[in-house]
Amino acid sequence: MGEYKKYWIAVVAVLVIGFSILGYLGTDVYHQAPPVPTAYVSRDGQVLFTKEDILHGQSAWQSTGGQSVGTVLGHGAYQAPDWTADWLHKEVSVMLDIKSQQAFGVLYEQLGPAQQAAVKEVVKTEYFKSAVREDGTVVLSPERIAAMNITGQYFVELYGDNPKLSETRDHFAMKDNTLPELQDRIDMARFFFWTTWMASAQRPGTDATYTNNWPHEPLLDHNPTPESIAWSVVSVIILLCGIGIVVWMWAFGRKQDDHELTPPAEDPISKLNLTPSQRSLGKYLFTILALFLLQLGMGGIIAHYTVEGQAFYGIPLAQYFPYSIARTWHIQASLFWIAMSFLSAGLFLAPIINGGKDPKFQKLGVDILFWALVVLVVGSFAGTYLGVAHEIPAALNFYLGHQGYEYIELGRVWQWIEYIGILFWLVLMVRSIIGAFKNKGDKNLIAAFIFSVVMVGIFYGPGLFYGEHSHLAIMEYWRWWVIHLWVEGFFEVFSTTLMAFIFVTLGLVSYRAGTIAAISSGAIYLIGGIPGTFHHLYFTGVTSTVVATGASFSALEVVPLVLLGYEAFENYTRLHSAPWMHRLKWPVYCFIAVSFWNLVGAGIFGFLINMPVSLFYIQGLNTTAVHAHTALFGVYGFLSLGFVFLIARYIRPEVEFNDKLMKFGFWALNWGLALMVLISLLPIGLIQGWASVTQGLWLARSEDFMQQPLLQNLRWLRMVGDTIMILGALVFFWQIVKVTFTKKQ
Repeated sequence: MGEYKKYWIAVVAVLVIGFSILGYLGTDVYHQAPPVPTAYVSRDGQVLFTKEDILHGQSAWQSTGGQSVGTVLGHGAYQAPDWTADWLHKEVSVMLDIKSQQAFGVLYEQLGPAQQAAVKEVVKTEYFKSAVREDGTVVLSPERIAAMNITGQYFVELYGDNPKLSETRDHFAMKDNTLPELQDRIDMARFFFWTTWMASAQRPGTDATYTNNWPHEPLLDHNPTPESIAWSVVSVIILLCGIGIVVWMWAFGRKQDDHELTPPAEDPISKLNLTPSQRSLGKYLFTILALFLLQLGMGGIIAHYTVEGQAFYGIPLAQYFPYSIARTWHIQASLFWIAMSFLSAGLFLAPIINGGKDPKFQKLGVDILFWALVVLVVGSFAGTYLGVAHEIPAALNFYLGHQGYEYIELGRVWQWIEYIGILFWLVLMVRSIIGAFKNKGDKNLIAAFIFSVVMVGIFYGPGLFYGEHSHLAIMEYWRWWVIHLWVEGFFEVFSTTLMAFIFVTLGLVSYRAGTIAAISSGAIYLIGGIPGTFHHLYFTGVTSTVVATGASFSALEVVPLVLLGYEAFENYTRLHSAPWMHRLKWPVYCFIAVSFWNLVGAGIFGFLINMPVSLFYIQGLNTTAVHAHTALFGVYGFLSLGFVFLIARYIRPEVEFNDKLMKFGFWALNWGLALMVLISLLPIGLIQGWASVTQGLWLARSEDFMQQPLLQNLRWLRMVGDTIMILGALVFFWQIVKVTFTKKQ
């Protein structure tokens, strides 16, 4: 280890401490998850519905696309309402009217302030004190049963084909008969009721509900808990302290190794003979850009659904290609092409690390992996479509169709195939790199790269740890291991290590500086990233301890981003450090864009929805979409495009990019993303946020609110940014088509 020992110790310490916290509090998630009662019963003991009915309703909800149609507990799609908040408001409104008529003979709105306060207190107490008895059942009053049934009937008809709600379905971008079977709709309504019960019932031993008083509902006086407010303040203090420490360490600890480097006269990588496995990566690049185009196309369709409901410029597309499928394919396509670009970058770099040699059968393995990925993409897309169309038997939907959970929509069988493919990639990588350890010299950078490869290879696995009927809190715990920890954590470490290796190999960064950057990034990114996973779980049914941990550690995730301006400057400087670097202009420009969007998307917009008190009001609003687009595409999208064009430059050096078209494509994607956010998503999110703060989350996602002319016009404006982005993507795609299909001279 030598001089790098302290950095390795830091990485090990962060991993041990981080996963100890994540694992220990994970047991808290399991043990303290809101109960699923064995039955809801009336006061005379009549069983209204059972736990089995709720679980069947959960499966029925999954078969509609689940989180791809509205949200539950704040997680999912932003077009339709949050079903938890919407049900709660509707049911409580009915309950207040029933209680008002019983006590005063008039509706709640007709009462004076004192009478309203009295009725409200009675209703609030009944909801808050609704508890599970020793036999596992929950008793509901006749008034609440009546309110529940009235509210439930609305949801049963909404997911069916009642013509009275056709306009509402249109506004929610839901097709008629989203859930065809009546019994499925009844049980799904019971599942929705259970989520609202845990969002309004008292967690034993606390003064808050199971969901920490979320959603904001003035009718029940649901406001942020004192713990949410306190830990939000603490997270800001931690952020400021972290920034100060990182800047101090960076300013006083760095050495000026790279300023002493003289760039080589020729590109060192271009001197290496390409191996067969590297030459076979062209088909990966073409597929990556094709999936990128598909993602943007699906994004355009779902954006249009937000203004025209079930049609696409008058074409009744939703009956055959509903919003839930378009959104599923939009998300899955993005994950597939970004992941495939990372796999490709690793496969390209591995032979370089190994001295320009392939191990035996490496090309065959690379080809097998490619066709396995093609089967995965086609099969999982077909499965999700057939699942939502209810062409797959209900008992098999979770396994072959649509799981119903955002970012992990593909059926469990396809999920296993994906994981096996990732493990196969891990084997290809390790067998190709391991030979480099036989060479003399420092091996720390190689070790850091292998560490990052192994982490990427194994940490998709936790997405398999929940089942069809797993509790929502437990499912969210494991789901965010994949989304947050695998993608945002270990992909970040992998990309940093990979880029360090590339710039070291190019002779633009010293081996020492590259090694320190690679190893230390693991500690810096993961110190907040591992326990920070909990910040996605604030209101899914976890305790205040989990909230405190998520708020404190996730604040640290923003800390490294303060140095991204300097990182962008360094990349720009490297671009002009040697004449031959001009051929790598566009990959480097993409890496510069990554620095910008990392600061804006992951840093500014990420911290906007990071604090508990902030997220309490804006969970599931368009502010989340702002962060998702600027962080996922802005950071990982441009990073992936940089990898693609870097590989393309070396596997087909004789094919020149059209510099004018590349310039147009690059700036079109950047400005398109910026316009989509600044003139559409962000204004909508801020307007929704104000409505949520002042009147409740239900209103911010409601039909009447979202159909206001102002919000309709803002959604139409998104077309400007979307169109510019699609044009930029077409230009980039054309350049890769040239690389892939131009015949070699």
